Amino acid sequence: MQWYLKVLKNYIVFKGRARCKEYWMFFLIDLIISTILERIETVGEFDPLLSVSYHLATLLPYFAVATRRLHDTGRSGWWFLIGLIPIIGIIILIVFLCQDSEPNSNKYGSNPKH
Repeated sequence: MQWYLKVLKNYIVFKGRARCKEYWMFFLIDLIISTILERIETVGEFDPLLSVSYHLATLLPYFAVATRRLHDTGRSGWWFLIGLIPIIGIIILIVFLCQDSEPNSNKYGSNPKH
């Protein structure tokens, strides 16, 4: 949960680097919360206002942590846009996000593992 809260606290920080663990833990917890909210709305027959509000609230933190994650692999945050290409772009983006950190400092900052 600390990784999730760390991303939310740095929701407008697009500079620097984010560890693989930081990105994927945020992604996992976000997915769990989204699933729970959608199930509550389905079972309770509520309007999707709750899940839509949650997704809008976490959109900027998600973009920020994804950008920092790409920086950690030595890529510009603009590579995130490759995910807009159907199927192949999403696969390439997932590969980039799964890659290990550059071992030393790069132009985006020092290695967050150290």
